[in-house]
Amino acid sequence: MNNSTVNFTLTASTNSTTQAFVAQQIMEICMHITSFLIGLPTHCYVIWLIVTGTGNGLASEFFNLNYSVSETGNCLNNLCIVLSFWTSRLKTLKDFITGLTITGRPLFQFLMCVERYMAVVHPVTFLKYKPLRYRVICCAVAWIFILGVCLVCMLLRSSNTMLYLWLVFLQFFFLLSIQLFFLVAVLRALKKSGPGEGKKEENHMKRRAFYLILITTVNMVITYAPLCLTGLYSILSELFTQAVWFPSVMCYILAGFVQPVLYLHRTGKLTCICSA
Repeated sequence: MNNSTVNFTLTASTNSTTQAFVAQQIMEICMHITSFLIGLPTHCYVIWLIVTGTGNGLASEFFNLNYSVSETGNCLNNLCIVLSFWTSRLKTLKDFITGLTITGRPLFQFLMCVERYMAVVHPVTFLKYKPLRYRVICCAVAWIFILGVCLVCMLLRSSNTMLYLWLVFLQFFFLLSIQLFFLVAVLRALKKSGPGEGKKEENHMKRRAFYLILITTVNMVITYAPLCLTGLYSILSELFTQAVWFPSVMCYILAGFVQPVLYLHRTGKLTCICSA
C-alpha cells in the first residue's frame, strides 16, 4: 500500500468521524431546544393550574408543584447547554443547574412515590399526616439537598469527572431502587380486592389508579435505568464521552414530559389543549 492510499484512507476516516460528531451535536442541540420550547410552557402551565386551585388543591398537589418548579430549572439548563456550544461564559451556571437537573426530578418523584405508597398501603397513617405542613417540611429539606448537589456539581463536574459520575450513578440507582419497591407494593395492593368491594365506581377508580402507577413505573425504568447503566459503564471503563451518554440523556429528557401530561390528563386540561 503506497503513501497516497494510506493518506486517502486516513482522510476518509477523519472526515467520517467529523461528520458523525457534527451530526450528533446537531441532534443534541435539537433535543435540548425541543425540551426547552415544549417543557418550559408545559410546566409553567402546570404551576399556574396548581397555584390557581385547579385540580385537587394546593395541599394535595404540593409535591407536583415543586416537581414542575424544578423542571423549569431543567428546561433552563437545556437552554444553557445549547448556548454553551457557542460561548463558554455560561459554563459555571450550566454546571450549577446540572445539580438541579440530576437531583430535582428524582427527589420529588421519590416524594410523590412515597406519598402514593402511604395513601394506598397505609391509608390510616396517610390521613393522619395529610396536612400541608409535612409536605412543606419535606420539600424544604429536598431543596436544601438539591442546593448542596448544585454546589458540588459546580465544583466537581470539570475538575473531578469520576467523582461526578459516582454521584450520578449512586443517586439514580439508590432512588430508582427505592421507588420501584414502593411502586411494586402499590401495584400489588391495588391488584387485591378490598373487603366488601363490589361497586363498579370503586373498581373503576382502582383500575385507573393501577394503570397510572403502572405508567409511572415504566416511566421510572425508562428514565433512570439507561443512566445507571451508562454511568456504571463510564466508571468501569473510565471514559466519559458524549456519544455514550446521548441515548440515556435522550431517554431522560423525553421521559420528563410524562408527568405533566399525566397531570393535565387527570385535571381534564389535556383534552382542552388538544381540541383548541
